[in-house]
Amino acid sequence: MITDPRTGGIFALCDVIRETSFEIHKYLRSGHIEKIYENALAHRLRKKGFHVKQQDPLRVYDEDGTVLGLLKADLFLDNRLICEIRGCSSLIDEHVAQLLGYLRASRIEPGLLINFEATIAN
Repeated sequence: MITDPRTGGIFALCDVIRETSFEIHKYLRSGHIEKIYENALAHRLRKKGFHVKQQDPLRVYDEDGTVLGLLKADLFLDNRLICEIRGCSSLIDEHVAQLLGYLRASRIEPGLLINFEATIAN
C-alpha cells in the first residue's frame, strides 16, 4: 500500500524529499551556494503539490510554553517537517546540533538535514 505523502505519514513525505533532492543533485551537481539548493528543492516540491515555506519564522518556546523568539528554518513543509539544507563537503556535529535544536525549541518533531555537496574521490 502506497501512502500519499501529502496526507499520509511523515516517512512518505521524507521519501519524496530525498528523491527530489537526489534529482536536483543529479541536475545541478556540486558547487552551488546553499540558497540555490534551497530554492530548487522548494520549487520542485511546490510543483509536486506540497506547501513549502522558506525562511519562515517559527516560534521558539521555553519549557513552560513562553515564546522566546523566532528561528528561520531553511524549509518548513506541509506545516509538519523542518528541512535544513547544506552544501558542504561533509556534515559536522554543529549541523546536526542546529537541526536538533530547531526541533526541540519549536516543538516540531520530524526534521531532515540534506547535504547537496558531493565528495570528489581522486
